[in-house]
Amino acid sequence: MIAVIFDLDGTLIDSAPDIVANTNAVLQELGLGVLPPAQIKGFIGKGVGHLLHCVLEASGQVPDGPLHAPMQARFNQRYETAFEMTVIYPGVVKALDQLVEMGCALGICTNKPIAPTHAVLRHLGLAEYFPVVYGGDSLAVRKPDPAPLLAAVKDLGRDRVIYVGDSEVDAATADAAKLPFLIYTEGYRKTPVHDLPHDAAFNDFRQLPGLVGNLMKG
Repeated sequence: MIAVIFDLDGTLIDSAPDIVANTNAVLQELGLGVLPPAQIKGFIGKGVGHLLHCVLEASGQVPDGPLHAPMQARFNQRYETAFEMTVIYPGVVKALDQLVEMGCALGICTNKPIAPTHAVLRHLGLAEYFPVVYGGDSLAVRKPDPAPLLAAVKDLGRDRVIYVGDSEVDAATADAAKLPFLIYTEGYRKTPVHDLPHDAAFNDFRQLPGLVGNLMKG
């Protein structure tokens, strides 16, 4: 039997508007100017620490200086309820239903901290699909280290596993874990798809069950 493990932000959900709003609100609270949404979106994917490091650097501040800790505390306080503008990508729910009907076990491996991960999954009605969820702070390391993904693989207990994500970090994680990788091309990726290791690419979730089925046959 097969398991399908998903990244979250930029793969199943578009959370960038909330992350941008949350980030700029904290910058204003600290007396700094806001940053363009596209610039902040480019920092998403490697965890909150990396995001805030890049934001402070872009704001002309010392990335690991005295503002980092208070900024992270304020950001995290907001993050668990920062989902007013977050939406599920089109076709995701139907694709998840089809995968369940195919006998697939489903999991999440994201660099989003675990508390806001569970919060947004509950808010969007997706929690019931994923008995196994690993966030960016579930272990001492995060993606692209393969450990969180491999831990999710172990917990799901299936013979074969496919990872689905949208970014450079996801591609590197799947490669390090030596797992087949399907890349969703409408997320937060910056590198051309052909430059990333992947088994197949898709831009519409209606394609996903068929791609998983093909890999199941292989």
